[in-house]
Amino acid sequence: MTIPVLSYLLLLLAALALDATVRPRARRLRRSGRGSAVLLVVMTIVFGLGLAVTGNAPAAALLAAALLAVLAIASNAKRAVLGEPLLFSDLALIGAMVRHPGFYLTALSPAQRALGVLGALALPAALAWLFVPRVMPHLAGAAIAAVALAALAGLLRRRSFAALARVPDAEADLARHGLVATLLLYWRRWRAQPDPPALPGDREPGPAPGPELVIVVQCESFADPVALAGAAPLPGLERARAAAWQWGELHVSGFGAYTMRTEYGVLFGRDEAALGFRRYDPFLTAAGEASYALSARLRGRGYRTLFVHPHDLRFYGRDRLMPAVGFERLVGEKAFAAAAPGTGRYVDDRTLGTALGALADAATAPTFVYAVTMENHGPWGKERIAGSPGGLDAYLHHLRGGDAMLGALIDHLERAGRRAVLVFFGDHRPSIPGAIAPGPERHTPYVILRLGDRTGEGGEPGRRVDLTPAWLHHAILAAVAEP
Repeated sequence: MTIPVLSYLLLLLAALALDATVRPRARRLRRSGRGSAVLLVVMTIVFGLGLAVTGNAPAAALLAAALLAVLAIASNAKRAVLGEPLLFSDLALIGAMVRHPGFYLTALSPAQRALGVLGALALPAALAWLFVPRVMPHLAGAAIAAVALAALAGLLRRRSFAALARVPDAEADLARHGLVATLLLYWRRWRAQPDPPALPGDREPGPAPGPELVIVVQCESFADPVALAGAAPLPGLERARAAAWQWGELHVSGFGAYTMRTEYGVLFGRDEAALGFRRYDPFLTAAGEASYALSARLRGRGYRTLFVHPHDLRFYGRDRLMPAVGFERLVGEKAFAAAAPGTGRYVDDRTLGTALGALADAATAPTFVYAVTMENHGPWGKERIAGSPGGLDAYLHHLRGGDAMLGALIDHLERAGRRAVLVFFGDHRPSIPGAIAPGPERHTPYVILRLGDRTGEGGEPGRRVDLTPAWLHHAILAAVAEP
């Protein structure tokens, strides 16, 4: 048996073994036959590409196995920290990982991060050393990759494969079919899903008849500390609940990340059941659903629309998406001073609240502002806050900052005396290793306040309704429309 053939066969065995380590594991440690077939054909494509580049079969097999090992480690690490495995939509975040590595690398252990750095440094040198200058191995690799790619396309067109993963259930499908097959199948389902029919425009003649100001604040990692960690209640949140037109638990799907899922639900009002495979990163396709956006609907009713986020607006493609869905003006990190050393990594919520108050004061026409905070974004290392050990202590410190912003905004709008709707909610709970881990309880608080009403509060103060982010969208529209 020649070295190239032996290298290829060993790669296939290694691929099956590596895939078996990805959690959730299959019953009896064996994936489905169809899932394993997809895995082996994909690994053949990667092997062929590696051989086409290096001309060295053992090197190509090693590279393919290393790539699968990286995916397996990343999926298990993500599941341990965020409660779900690697998804096809995570690959869209590669650019963000390069710009903001601190957001993601905390999911890996120090040993895994060190191994990744060493691997990245050693890869170019290894490829140069293992490169074979003979033409035939390179041509053979290209032919293997082409034939395997054609085989994969034919395989996926078969009726037995067309029936796989019809409904999104990443945990169950990964356990049944394996990581590579699930990534590929879900990507194909996502690509085939069309945009929903456009909504008719919300057009009303003359000035907007509702409140002068609609301010929605999406607060990073904001959760009720009583429910989260048995800590002391937040005075601003307690006050807001007592005076609210409506309040309750916001049942978000993400844990420790995936802000865009909650943000999409509130902005677009479409539940995850309706999104299908788009649910994992709805921002990737949201531009095709612009008519559903709160910004587009309120703009059609005569509101000026602003999006405020004191961070890099390229994150999640907000710099392109928000103008496309009806926001006339974007206010990003350049409008804010950087956080002072020892106070946190990001612009603090009190500063953002002051800026929102100034925008409200400057509004000369009905105005809708959607703000996304940054202060309490992880990681919560011990170097983050002067005198803090980090972890839960640092998180609670920043949580009080968000609560102070909520109280200050209520005070500011009450003093202004203008009719306003103020909405405040948490996007997801934090993931803090050793303190807060993924679990079944994922809800965050929300409040809707109607301020400056000529006829009082406009509803029963403090009424509780638990809902999803999509139904919060509809509750906001109801609060704006109610006389």
